[in-house]
Amino acid sequence: MSDITSIELIRNATLLINYGGKKILVDPMFSAKGAFESFGGIAKNPVVDLPVSIKQITEGLDLVLVSHTHIDHMDPKAQKVLDKNLPFFIQPSDKEFFVGKGFRNVRVIECTTTWEGITICRTVGQHGSGEILQKMGHTSGFILQKKGYPTIYIIGDSILTLEVTMTIERFRPDIIVTNSGGAVVPGFEDSPILMEEKQTMELIKRSGSAKVIAVHMEALDHCRTTRASLRQLAIQQHISESKLLIPLDGEKILF
Repeated sequence: MSDITSIELIRNATLLINYGGKKILVDPMFSAKGAFESFGGIAKNPVVDLPVSIKQITEGLDLVLVSHTHIDHMDPKAQKVLDKNLPFFIQPSDKEFFVGKGFRNVRVIECTTTWEGITICRTVGQHGSGEILQKMGHTSGFILQKKGYPTIYIIGDSILTLEVTMTIERFRPDIIVTNSGGAVVPGFEDSPILMEEKQTMELIKRSGSAKVIAVHMEALDHCRTTRASLRQLAIQQHISESKLLIPLDGEKILF
């Protein structure tokens, strides 16, 4: 495994991160196009196929990080094919889920832990606001830190909150990954459950010198923010392509 830090968007929120010489998988969704139900009444999900084979994704994996157990972050296909002995780092509320699925190396992060020289801090997300928030459950994000490597903040499924901005101020990350799909749930269209274009721009203003990587777009039918709409607003607000990176599925960014 190369010592160069890289982040590869697989699809939606599924990432492969090379960090500290380790291959880390985040929020695996491996299902084929159209394998499960529609979220927005438009099409079955996912709406696109994986850009690479599952074997390419899973070969040589060292660690899996799961922000929460919604189907687009830990789907039945991933539950079936992932090695049950791999270390899975999760939020406290999801322990019963993973143990029940037969995973044998489940590690709950209450706050901070260290693994193979990498410090992993769990952060708290807010998966919407108002009435819909009660239906969405708990969700988390992660900070990755290791001496000599960039600090990475994976926000997870969250709208922009004071806690998110305070986390940026506290850790001063070099890289921020934001789920910017602007997803909405039918009947709650006024309450997005993820950051959309405007919140992403506001996040960027608060991001310091960090590079911002926007993902979780164009893979699920209830995500209304597109790569094009996000880039268009960034251009209008004079935010450069080197500040806001919007990878395609299968695209790897090197640092």
